[in-house]
Amino acid sequence: MVVTKTYKFRIYPNKDQTVLMARHFGSTRFVWNRFLAQRKESYLENKESLTYYDNSKSLTLLKKDDEFNWLKEINSQSLQASLKDLDTAYGRFFKKQAIFPKFKSKHKSVDSFRCPQSVNLRDGKLFIPKFKTGIKIKIHREMIGKILFATISRTPTDKFFAAITCEGEHTALPLADKEIGIDLGIKTLAICSDGKVFENPRATKEYAKKLAYEQRQLSRKEKNSGKRIKQRKRVAAVHETIKNTRLDNIHKITHAIISENKTVVVEDLHVKGMIKNHCLAKAIADVSWHEITRQLKYKAQWNERNFTKIDRWFPSSKTCFECNFINQSLQLKDRKWVCPHCKTVLDRDLNASKNILKQGLKILSGSGAESDVK
Repeated sequence: MVVTKTYKFRIYPNKDQTVLMARHFGSTRFVWNRFLAQRKESYLENKESLTYYDNSKSLTLLKKDDEFNWLKEINSQSLQASLKDLDTAYGRFFKKQAIFPKFKSKHKSVDSFRCPQSVNLRDGKLFIPKFKTGIKIKIHREMIGKILFATISRTPTDKFFAAITCEGEHTALPLADKEIGIDLGIKTLAICSDGKVFENPRATKEYAKKLAYEQRQLSRKEKNSGKRIKQRKRVAAVHETIKNTRLDNIHKITHAIISENKTVVVEDLHVKGMIKNHCLAKAIADVSWHEITRQLKYKAQWNERNFTKIDRWFPSSKTCFECNFINQSLQLKDRKWVCPHCKTVLDRDLNASKNILKQGLKILSGSGAESDVK
């Protein structure tokens, strides 16, 4: 199967390359903000919607202006890529798939720029336009396929990364014959219909004290001072550790599930609505249910597995797996309950995962209600 994969590697630019990268970050952000403002102004004054081609022509003229001749120092394809990203954001907004595009802040937005062409690797260096001597890169895994493009980014902790997207042949995992339903939770991250349980590492809670300490230190530093800049990086480093811990655990879980099963069924959870519950918002954000289902979906596609989501309104926890009786009086605090109809003692989460699998198999066979997954 031919798939598109992105490999992320740490890069180590020298001082001159770091300065040039900073110019690329700033210029692509400038192009985004300028033409976003131009699009808004055009619509408000003339009721006209500008296109990518309109913006591209304006960018060409802008580079000829003496006031903006510094744009010529930047890879022109990266500037064009910023315009294409803006056009895509507009398209997603009008399709009601995202909110209206926002202006990018120098201090709040993630610094990145894309190189759509002329990306090469040789002698332990990454070669992209305008970086003729090559950037030192740590290749920690084999890349398979033809390089399509690369995205260079800088984290708040001043680490540089290159995300290289390739198109190539993927070797699927060995065939599996098991079918599994998964109930995602907070106390326990995932409960499977075969009884397997994946614990929640609670990354945010583990580093809560360290994060609170570093944030207190930050609040005491004078604004715009060098010490405040250094302390901000220490706070960012804790957040980075939390994120990496969570993501590493999710990758291990999803890989294990896809490796051992040919059919995977999950719930289509309304995370955006659930996170409005202030009592559970922090815990829900920490478990990253959306990331778990996203990884399960693409890994299932890569490895020729069946993957589906059941309707979010299906009463998986309230339905008795043995007799299909629906217990309308079941509350969130009830972790175990006895079915009034068949007297079966049920574990709430295990029972839910079995019902999820049953409903998912009905959907896959065409005999159940259709899933509303887009």
